[in-house]
Amino acid sequence: MTTPNAVTGYIEKISGPLVIAGGMAGACMFDVVKVGHAGLVGEIIELKDDQASVQVYEETSGLAPGEPVVSTGEPLSVELAPGLIEEFFDGIQRPLEAIQEKAQSPYILRGISVPAVSRTRKWNFEPKAQAGDAVGPGDVIGIVKETVLVEHRIMVPHGVAGTVKEIKSGEFTVEETVAVITDAKGRDHEVKMLQRWPVRTPRPVVKRLPPEVPLTTGQRVVDTFFPIARGGTACVPGPFGSGKTVIQHQLAKWADAEIVVYIGCGERGNEMTDVLLEFPELEDPRSGQPLMKRTLLIANTSNMPVAAREASIYTGITIAEYFRDMGYSVALMADSTSRWAEALREMSGRLEEMPGEEGYPAYLGTRLASFYERAGRAICFGKDGREGAVSVIGAVSPPGGDLSEPVTQNTLRVTKVFWGLDSQLAYQRHFPAINWLNSYSLYAQKLGEYWDGFYDGEWSVYRTEAMSLLEDEDKLKEIVRLVGVDALSKEERMVLETSKSIREDFLHQNSFHEIDTYASMDKQFKMLRNILTFHSLGMQVLKRGGTMRSVFELPIREDISRMRYTEENELAKLDELETRIKSELGKLLAMGGEHDEVA
Repeated sequence: MTTPNAVTGYIEKISGPLVIAGGMAGACMFDVVKVGHAGLVGEIIELKDDQASVQVYEETSGLAPGEPVVSTGEPLSVELAPGLIEEFFDGIQRPLEAIQEKAQSPYILRGISVPAVSRTRKWNFEPKAQAGDAVGPGDVIGIVKETVLVEHRIMVPHGVAGTVKEIKSGEFTVEETVAVITDAKGRDHEVKMLQRWPVRTPRPVVKRLPPEVPLTTGQRVVDTFFPIARGGTACVPGPFGSGKTVIQHQLAKWADAEIVVYIGCGERGNEMTDVLLEFPELEDPRSGQPLMKRTLLIANTSNMPVAAREASIYTGITIAEYFRDMGYSVALMADSTSRWAEALREMSGRLEEMPGEEGYPAYLGTRLASFYERAGRAICFGKDGREGAVSVIGAVSPPGGDLSEPVTQNTLRVTKVFWGLDSQLAYQRHFPAINWLNSYSLYAQKLGEYWDGFYDGEWSVYRTEAMSLLEDEDKLKEIVRLVGVDALSKEERMVLETSKSIREDFLHQNSFHEIDTYASMDKQFKMLRNILTFHSLGMQVLKRGGTMRSVFELPIREDISRMRYTEENELAKLDELETRIKSELGKLLAMGGEHDEVA
């Protein structure tokens, strides 16, 4: 579709996905253009005199100099309407299944054009406003039941305010008018269920809120030690085979979010195929419905045109912001931003820009920041003052697991949580392979205060104690390597035993076990309390002259190691276990040093 601002030029030079077009005076930065006779989709990324550099989102083979380049006069935008959920898109929001049907081919044919949202499907529009109501941007005027889990709220578009002149009810396509709003100047604005929004422009909010509410994930190492706030940002760097994709799946499945947006950005085709095949089979644990009923996927594999990969993360976050504006909590997974940065590097090289560190463009850090800073919890536009959030979790694939490379470092500068995956832990079959010594969360203190309100101020104390035990263990391991375990005192041996229990019984979590895959906050708290209660009382026994054997060989330790298999409706068993721990170690304490033997 062209607009009055359309400009027609011609191809001067072709360099892979980069096309230099002449005669483009009057065109604007980031305008979408149609390139060549095939009408390939592209975007202007540089302007110099009447020359425009265009990154083409499709394969450019077969193009020739002299072919037309037509600007649409509009920036790259996404379509926002009912029909997004359960859909598979590519990097520029082309529906892959609809393309396959139209092309009769598993490949995206050049120049093929399919609307992102179906123009023929009818949706049942239920009005929530009445004629005569005063409405403004963001006000919900009606709802559509998109899936069994998602209620799609039709909002007044930005830039429109006034009085509802007419509102309809019944079955409509996304392009049919559902309401007419008359503004203060007496002009009528037709409101449809379909809206468009430029991907590189963040959607506005009324007020940003501080990250004070946790985004629970059911993963013990995350929720207890390195929590993420709702509307927060997290970085998951790790080498090949360390479990990045499994963590992303677990978060998509269990995170306390109502909508999941998964961006497969430049991943290998077979990995993305696994995601596309697995996600429809995953069950939403809260409703029992398929997880896809609240998920949309953006797939842009490594063999797809490189420029579309660069656009994919913006497409994903714009859709996430749209659902946030409805008042939903959205979790966005980007897997992996390293591949996105590689696309940026390739385009920068073709533009002959001055390279920065490791060949990446100098603006890599700025672009990463502009993406991650669109996350957040906010009060959205609309009279009801609804609250929404976008939480962004970006996976990074540093070459050879080297965390000092530019993409990881620039990501760490803007994200508040670092879950560092460790190949050594993965080789030891310890999953999630998050290294507790390297990882951190800058939300931990604030969210610790939040949980302290639920657990009588004990949460932060237990978390700090467990972390210090793990750090002490690391120091003691060095001594053990040098001189052996016999050189340690009884108390130091106790620290090693408790740390081992924290690692194996608490931090280790089997994502494929039906009970262990998820742990509620109550369960996590009680598990940690039991381990640390055993440690505290065990230490007292040893200081009173008790033997290591009397403490370490207590049958109750077996029950502590089985805590993770306690079902959520049977958490009273963990309270009973705490009572038994106090009772059995209390008996040893009462005996004092009388039972002191050689351990």
